[in-house]
Amino acid sequence: MNYRSVFIISDGTGITAGALSKLLEHFPNTKFTTTRLPFTDNDEKVQAGFEHIQKVADQDGIRPIVIMSVGNGEHRNRLKQANAYFIDLFHRFIYPLGSELNQEPLTGASIAYSSMGNSYHERMEAINFTLNHDDGMTNTGLDEAEVILIGVSRCGKTPTSIYLAMQFGIKAANYPLIPEDFERGSFPAAVEKNIDKIFGLTIKPERLHSVRSERRPDSFYASLDNCRKEIEKAEDMMRRYNITWADSTSRSIEELSALILQKIRQR
Repeated sequence: MNYRSVFIISDGTGITAGALSKLLEHFPNTKFTTTRLPFTDNDEKVQAGFEHIQKVADQDGIRPIVIMSVGNGEHRNRLKQANAYFIDLFHRFIYPLGSELNQEPLTGASIAYSSMGNSYHERMEAINFTLNHDDGMTNTGLDEAEVILIGVSRCGKTPTSIYLAMQFGIKAANYPLIPEDFERGSFPAAVEKNIDKIFGLTIKPERLHSVRSERRPDSFYASLDNCRKEIEKAEDMMRRYNITWADSTSRSIEELSALILQKIRQR
């Protein structure tokens, strides 16, 4: 196993540079240690970032990798004087695209985040809706939902719902399938009424057993046998209702969200 230090530097939140860091996942034989430096937007912070990179390079004996989204040209150039391998969003992507479009790109902090498809107000509204409709807290207002995630408890519904709301302004509710649903063989009326909005999540029993054991160790709820039975019944319900579902065991929230967005757009 190789080891490498990584810096994610941005003059804003670092969301865009952080997304670029997903490139590192293509190199599983290297263990990366990541340092994030958001809001590096003045001379003092840039100098501190430069010194931090230099110090780590000296300590490691090998240059770190710097993934950078900094709009100010002077700040970028100062950082690049450090002994590191740079992946510069502006140099590699933004400016070449500007040349192709014959257009001067915007370089202000957090441009990518502020120009997402939904306004700040829409995202906040979606987040409030999602939090109020988390884990079957209420079935009132489900007609407003753009997607309703279902699945057994602890299969990843809540983090996926919140990600959809925060990143895409999607009003996402989620409903946990419980023993009463399995005995009844149907969803509550308010959920069933919105059957076309439902997207299912499932999970491998062994993984569910591990996750539940962290919350309630040695309980019937967390037992492997109960996990297997719940998942089997949940998947059977989804088949009977012809609901599209995805396995969350080895998929990231981003991957699950991409599948759900595709379903929403198809609808």
